[in-house]
Amino acid sequence: MPDARHRLAAERTEALRRLASLTRDFDGVVAASRDSNADDEHDPEGPTIAFEREQTGALVSQAQRHVMEIDAALERVAVGTYGTCERCGQPIPPGRLEARPVARTCVRCAAAQ
Repeated sequence: MPDARHRLAAERTEALRRLASLTRDFDGVVAASRDSNADDEHDPEGPTIAFEREQTGALVSQAQRHVMEIDAALERVAVGTYGTCERCGQPIPPGRLEARPVARTCVRCAAAQ
């Protein structure tokens, strides 16, 4: 599945770029909260530093999980199980893999979860 490997590698590159950007954002928010003694919890002008930190941290975690999912899909390509449902053993439809290249299950099994 050279096409799948290529598509997953490209998606991994993009996910790592996004992760690096989010990590920089997170580090910036943490630095801002460390360098500021302002009471941002009561700032009516916008979100608090704590909120920004939590939101950015959640996005970092999501990007890390996505990279791990891509790595697992690349491993399935390497061992020849990519595109096979892990629950029922049937092929995963190409449209599902196009929409969600890291899919581990077919549409039927995903709906049953």
